[in-house]
Amino acid sequence: MSDKTSEINRLTEIVDLLRSENGCPWDKEQTSESLIPFFIEEVYEVVECIENNNDDLKEELGDVLLHIVFQSSIANEKGYFNLNDVLKNINKKLIKRHPHIFKNNGKEKISFDKKSWEINKQKSKNRASILDGTPISLPSIIKSQRLQEKASSVGFDWDNIDDVWDKLYEEIDELKIACEKGQLKSIEEEIGDCFFSLVNLARHLNISAENSVRKTNNKFSKRFKEVELKVSKMSKKINEMSNEEISKLWESVK
Repeated sequence: MSDKTSEINRLTEIVDLLRSENGCPWDKEQTSESLIPFFIEEVYEVVECIENNNDDLKEELGDVLLHIVFQSSIANEKGYFNLNDVLKNINKKLIKRHPHIFKNNGKEKISFDKKSWEINKQKSKNRASILDGTPISLPSIIKSQRLQEKASSVGFDWDNIDDVWDKLYEEIDELKIACEKGQLKSIEEEIGDCFFSLVNLARHLNISAENSVRKTNNKFSKRFKEVELKVSKMSKKINEMSNEEISKLWESVK
Protein backbone atom coordinates (compact mmCIF):
# COMPACT_ATOMS: atom_id res chain seq x y z
CA MET A 1 0.00 0.00 0.00
CA SER A 2 1.44 3.38 -1.04
CA ASP A 3 1.82 6.26 1.39
CA LYS A 4 -0.89 8.17 -0.48
CA THR A 5 -3.34 5.30 -0.15
CA SER A 6 -2.57 4.68 3.51
CA GLU A 7 -2.97 8.35 4.42
CA ILE A 8 -6.30 8.77 2.66
CA ASN A 9 -7.54 5.57 4.29
CA ARG A 10 -6.45 6.97 7.66
CA LEU A 11 -8.32 10.21 6.96
CA THR A 12 -11.45 8.23 6.12
CA GLU A 13 -11.12 6.25 9.35
CA ILE A 14 -10.68 9.45 11.37
CA VAL A 15 -13.79 11.05 9.86
CA ASP A 16 -15.80 7.86 10.41
CA LEU A 17 -14.67 7.82 14.05
CA LEU A 18 -15.66 11.46 14.51
CA ARG A 19 -19.09 10.62 13.08
CA SER A 20 -19.51 7.49 15.23
CA GLU A 21 -21.65 7.12 18.36
CA ASN A 22 -18.73 8.01 20.61
CA GLY A 23 -17.37 10.65 18.25
CA CYS A 24 -17.38 14.45 18.28
CA PRO A 25 -20.80 16.07 18.97
CA TRP A 26 -20.24 18.75 16.32
CA ASP A 27 -19.13 16.32 13.62
CA LYS A 28 -22.00 13.94 14.35
CA GLU A 29 -24.67 16.61 13.88
CA GLN A 30 -23.39 17.81 10.50
CA THR A 31 -25.30 17.13 7.28
CA SER A 32 -24.37 17.51 3.64
CA GLU A 33 -26.29 20.79 3.61
CA SER A 34 -24.87 22.21 6.86
CA LEU A 35 -21.31 21.75 5.57
CA ILE A 36 -21.84 23.77 2.37
CA PRO A 37 -20.83 27.23 3.73
CA PHE A 38 -17.71 25.77 5.37
CA PHE A 39 -16.79 23.97 2.14
CA ILE A 40 -17.15 27.16 0.09
CA GLU A 41 -15.05 29.07 2.62
CA GLU A 42 -12.26 26.49 2.42
CA VAL A 43 -12.22 26.62 -1.38
CA TYR A 44 -11.84 30.40 -1.32
CA GLU A 45 -9.02 30.09 1.21
CA VAL A 46 -7.23 27.80 -1.26
CA VAL A 47 -7.72 30.43 -3.98
CA GLU A 48 -6.22 33.13 -1.74
CA CYS A 49 -3.21 30.94 -0.93
CA ILE A 50 -2.56 30.30 -4.62
CA GLU A 51 -2.84 33.97 -5.55
CA ASN A 52 -0.63 35.10 -2.65
CA ASN A 53 1.91 32.26 -2.99
CA ASN A 54 1.08 31.46 0.61
CA ASP A 55 2.91 28.64 2.38
CA ASP A 56 -0.43 27.57 3.90
CA LEU A 57 -1.60 26.05 0.60
CA LYS A 58 -0.77 22.53 1.74
CA GLU A 59 -2.92 22.97 4.84
CA GLU A 60 -5.82 24.56 2.95
CA LEU A 61 -5.83 21.79 0.33
CA GLY A 62 -6.04 19.33 3.21
CA ASP A 63 -9.10 21.18 4.54
CA VAL A 64 -10.80 20.88 1.14
CA LEU A 65 -9.94 17.18 0.98
CA LEU A 66 -11.43 16.76 4.44
CA HIS A 67 -14.75 18.09 3.17
CA ILE A 68 -14.74 15.65 0.26
CA VAL A 69 -14.10 12.76 2.66
CA PHE A 70 -16.70 14.16 5.09
CA GLN A 71 -19.38 14.39 2.38
CA SER A 72 -18.52 10.87 1.21
CA SER A 73 -18.78 9.56 4.77
CA ILE A 74 -22.26 11.07 5.17
CA ALA A 75 -23.32 9.61 1.81
CA ASN A 76 -22.00 6.20 2.88
CA GLU A 77 -24.04 6.34 6.09
CA LYS A 78 -27.13 6.84 3.93
CA GLY A 79 -26.17 3.93 1.68
CA TYR A 80 -25.56 6.10 -1.37
CA PHE A 81 -21.82 5.70 -2.07
CA ASN A 82 -18.43 5.85 -0.35
CA LEU A 83 -15.13 7.60 -1.03
CA ASN A 84 -13.85 4.70 -3.12
CA ASP A 85 -16.89 5.05 -5.38
CA VAL A 86 -16.06 8.74 -5.80
CA LEU A 87 -12.47 7.93 -6.76
CA LYS A 88 -13.52 5.15 -9.16
CA ASN A 89 -16.00 7.48 -10.83
CA ILE A 90 -13.56 10.34 -11.39
CA ASN A 91 -10.88 7.93 -12.66
CA LYS A 92 -13.31 6.44 -15.14
CA LYS A 93 -14.51 9.87 -16.28
CA LEU A 94 -10.99 11.23 -16.79
CA ILE A 95 -10.02 8.25 -18.94
CA LYS A 96 -13.24 8.46 -20.97
CA ARG A 97 -12.85 12.19 -21.62
CA HIS A 98 -9.20 11.94 -22.66
CA PRO A 99 -9.26 9.47 -25.56
CA HIS A 100 -6.34 11.41 -27.08
CA ILE A 101 -4.25 10.12 -24.15
CA PHE A 102 -5.69 6.73 -23.15
CA LYS A 103 -7.06 5.28 -26.42
CA ASN A 104 -4.38 5.79 -29.02
CA ASN A 105 -3.34 2.11 -28.83
CA GLY A 106 0.22 2.91 -29.75
CA LYS A 107 -0.87 4.95 -32.76
CA GLU A 108 -0.40 8.66 -33.32
CA LYS A 109 -1.94 10.67 -30.49
CA ILE A 110 -5.36 12.15 -31.10
CA SER A 111 -5.30 15.94 -30.63
CA PHE A 112 -7.34 17.40 -27.79
CA ASP A 113 -10.52 19.15 -28.94
CA LYS A 114 -12.21 21.29 -26.29
CA LYS A 115 -15.37 21.58 -28.39
CA SER A 116 -15.68 17.79 -28.53
CA TRP A 117 -15.14 17.70 -24.76
CA GLU A 118 -18.25 19.84 -24.16
CA ILE A 119 -20.34 17.90 -26.70
CA ASN A 120 -19.29 14.56 -25.20
CA LYS A 121 -20.28 15.81 -21.74
CA GLN A 122 -23.71 16.78 -23.07
CA LYS A 123 -24.21 13.34 -24.58
CA SER A 124 -22.91 11.40 -21.56
CA LYS A 125 -25.11 13.42 -19.18
CA ASN A 126 -28.11 13.21 -21.53
CA ARG A 127 -28.55 16.99 -21.34
CA ALA A 128 -31.14 18.71 -23.51
CA SER A 129 -29.00 21.83 -23.99
CA ILE A 130 -25.27 22.35 -24.35
CA LEU A 131 -25.69 25.04 -21.65
CA ASP A 132 -27.10 22.59 -19.11
CA GLY A 133 -24.85 21.53 -16.27
CA THR A 134 -23.74 25.06 -15.33
CA PRO A 135 -24.45 25.40 -11.58
CA ILE A 136 -27.18 27.91 -10.76
CA SER A 137 -25.25 29.22 -7.75
CA LEU A 138 -22.00 29.77 -9.68
CA PRO A 139 -20.67 33.35 -9.30
CA SER A 140 -22.08 35.46 -12.14
CA ILE A 141 -18.78 36.29 -13.86
CA ILE A 142 -17.60 32.67 -13.83
CA LYS A 143 -21.01 31.56 -15.06
CA SER A 144 -20.93 34.06 -17.94
CA GLN A 145 -17.60 32.71 -19.13
CA ARG A 146 -18.68 29.07 -18.81
CA LEU A 147 -21.92 29.71 -20.73
CA GLN A 148 -19.93 31.38 -23.50
CA GLU A 149 -17.43 28.51 -23.60
CA LYS A 150 -20.23 25.98 -23.87
CA ALA A 151 -22.02 27.94 -26.62
CA SER A 152 -18.72 28.30 -28.48
CA SER A 153 -18.31 24.51 -28.52
CA VAL A 154 -21.19 24.23 -31.00
CA GLY A 155 -20.00 27.12 -33.16
CA PHE A 156 -21.95 29.97 -31.55
CA ASP A 157 -19.08 32.45 -31.35
CA TRP A 158 -17.37 35.36 -33.03
CA ASP A 159 -14.75 34.35 -35.58
CA ASN A 160 -12.75 37.55 -35.21
CA ILE A 161 -11.80 39.34 -32.00
CA ASP A 162 -12.47 42.66 -33.77
CA ASP A 163 -16.14 41.65 -33.79
CA VAL A 164 -15.95 41.10 -30.04
CA TRP A 165 -14.57 44.62 -29.58
CA ASP A 166 -17.31 46.04 -31.82
CA LYS A 167 -19.98 44.27 -29.75
CA LEU A 168 -18.53 45.68 -26.53
CA TYR A 169 -18.53 49.23 -27.93
CA GLU A 170 -22.09 48.70 -29.18
CA GLU A 171 -23.26 47.66 -25.70
CA ILE A 172 -21.52 50.67 -24.10
CA ASP A 173 -23.27 53.01 -26.56
CA GLU A 174 -26.61 51.40 -25.73
CA LEU A 175 -25.87 51.88 -22.03
CA LYS A 176 -25.16 55.58 -22.62
CA ILE A 177 -28.47 56.00 -24.46
CA ALA A 178 -30.37 54.25 -21.64
CA CYS A 179 -28.68 56.53 -19.08
CA GLU A 180 -29.55 59.63 -21.10
CA LYS A 181 -33.20 58.53 -21.15
CA GLY A 182 -33.13 57.71 -17.44
CA GLN A 183 -34.66 54.28 -18.01
CA LEU A 184 -33.58 52.35 -14.91
CA LYS A 185 -34.75 48.96 -16.15
CA SER A 186 -32.92 49.44 -19.45
CA ILE A 187 -29.82 50.74 -17.65
CA GLU A 188 -29.69 47.59 -15.54
CA GLU A 189 -30.10 45.41 -18.63
CA GLU A 190 -27.45 47.28 -20.61
CA ILE A 191 -24.95 47.17 -17.73
CA GLY A 192 -25.45 43.40 -17.68
CA ASP A 193 -24.86 43.27 -21.44
CA CYS A 194 -21.65 45.30 -21.02
CA PHE A 195 -20.38 42.91 -18.34
CA PHE A 196 -21.26 39.92 -20.50
CA SER A 197 -19.48 41.41 -23.52
CA LEU A 198 -16.41 42.27 -21.45
CA VAL A 199 -16.29 38.68 -20.15
CA ASN A 200 -16.52 37.53 -23.76
CA LEU A 201 -13.52 39.69 -24.64
CA ALA A 202 -11.59 38.20 -21.72
CA ARG A 203 -12.44 34.72 -22.99
CA HIS A 204 -11.18 35.51 -26.48
CA LEU A 205 -7.97 36.82 -24.93
CA ASN A 206 -7.62 33.57 -22.90
CA ILE A 207 -8.04 35.50 -19.64
CA SER A 208 -10.14 34.40 -16.67
CA ALA A 209 -12.56 37.28 -16.13
CA GLU A 210 -13.21 36.11 -12.57
CA ASN A 211 -9.51 36.06 -11.69
CA SER A 212 -8.91 39.49 -13.21
CA VAL A 213 -11.79 41.10 -11.29
CA ARG A 214 -10.77 39.42 -8.05
CA LYS A 215 -7.19 40.66 -8.47
CA THR A 216 -8.47 44.18 -9.16
CA ASN A 217 -10.62 44.00 -6.01
CA ASN A 218 -7.58 42.97 -4.00
CA LYS A 219 -5.48 45.74 -5.56
CA PHE A 220 -8.13 48.35 -4.79
CA SER A 221 -8.47 47.16 -1.19
CA LYS A 222 -4.71 47.25 -0.66
CA ARG A 223 -4.34 50.76 -2.07
CA PHE A 224 -7.37 52.14 -0.27
CA LYS A 225 -6.08 50.83 3.06
CA GLU A 226 -2.75 52.50 2.33
CA VAL A 227 -4.60 55.78 1.76
CA GLU A 228 -6.44 55.29 5.05
CA LEU A 229 -3.13 54.72 6.80
CA LYS A 230 -1.66 57.91 5.33
CA VAL A 231 -4.73 59.86 6.40
CA SER A 232 -4.46 58.43 9.92
CA LYS A 233 -0.81 59.49 10.13
CA MET A 234 -1.92 63.00 9.17
CA SER A 235 -4.31 62.95 12.16
CA LYS A 236 -7.24 63.50 9.81
CA LYS A 237 -10.46 61.70 8.90
CA ILE A 238 -10.87 60.55 5.33
CA ASN A 239 -14.55 61.55 5.17
CA GLU A 240 -13.59 65.13 6.08
CA MET A 241 -10.99 65.50 3.32
CA SER A 242 -11.63 67.03 -0.09
CA ASN A 243 -11.75 64.96 -3.26
CA GLU A 244 -8.58 66.70 -4.42
CA GLU A 245 -6.69 65.72 -1.26
CA ILE A 246 -7.86 62.11 -1.50
CA SER A 247 -6.98 61.95 -5.21
CA LYS A 248 -3.43 63.09 -4.47
CA LEU A 249 -3.06 60.43 -1.80
CA TRP A 250 -4.50 57.82 -4.16
CA GLU A 251 -1.99 58.71 -6.85
CA SER A 252 0.82 58.48 -4.30
CA VAL A 253 0.03 54.84 -3.46
CA LYS A 254 -0.46 53.64 -7.06
